[in-house]
Amino acid sequence: MRKTLRAAGALTLTAGLVLAGAGSASAHVTVTPDTTSAGAYALLTFGVPHGCDTSPTTEVAIQIPEEIATVTPTVHAGWDVEKVMVELDEPEDDGHGGQRTERVAEVVYTTDTPLPADLRAAFELSVKLPDEPGTLVLPTVQTCPDGEAAWVQVAEDGQDPHGLDMPAPLIEVTAADGDGHGDDAADETTEDVADDAGSSEADTSGTGTASAADASAGTDGAGTSAVTWAALGLGAIGAVLGLVALLRTRSRQA
Repeated sequence: MRKTLRAAGALTLTAGLVLAGAGSASAHVTVTPDTTSAGAYALLTFGVPHGCDTSPTTEVAIQIPEEIATVTPTVHAGWDVEKVMVELDEPEDDGHGGQRTERVAEVVYTTDTPLPADLRAAFELSVKLPDEPGTLVLPTVQTCPDGEAAWVQVAEDGQDPHGLDMPAPLIEVTAADGDGHGDDAADETTEDVADDAGSSEADTSGTGTASAADASAGTDGAGTSAVTWAALGLGAIGAVLGLVALLRTRSRQA
């Protein structure tokens, strides 16, 4: 319940408000997506570059906006991971013929071996991005033995986000490429073309083999026929010469 309430509180912060912090730092908790295309599945990598000032990190809590319906945390060696769930006001279509009655409000990584303040860690979440472009804010809170660093600030309209002390990680979701299934369609098209090419090659290969066999058979037949006729011709000539020789011999004897 504590984590759920903290998630709700951070998500309803007014722009620029900090819940808690152990002081500003030169490096921020950041999020890097492998794609920003609306409706796509994206791998979000959260970089945690330091602790709470000089205190090591024992917990990293990533708060998930309502626009993200599907969240799968990646296992991180040495850390336990928990998905904090909240009930939806109304059931939603889960895209697989069923209904979803709750969502992931927060993903919490904890460890018994604190991350030193001078070392970095990265945590990954697989999510389905919203179908519409827009800004997604993912407030992230570090907990340390000596305090807490809440990366939850959001710039107001016209405010320079680089001026914030504890900015929340965020990503800009961009317009989908094509119909959102371009890669799958391309793969299917490639497979179909490959299958057609393979079939054509097989047909051509078979025809070629048959033609070659027929040609070979025809050539062998023609060759055999010529040799046979030549042999018969030579035999006939030999017979005629033999008969002439016999007649001459009898004529001399007579």
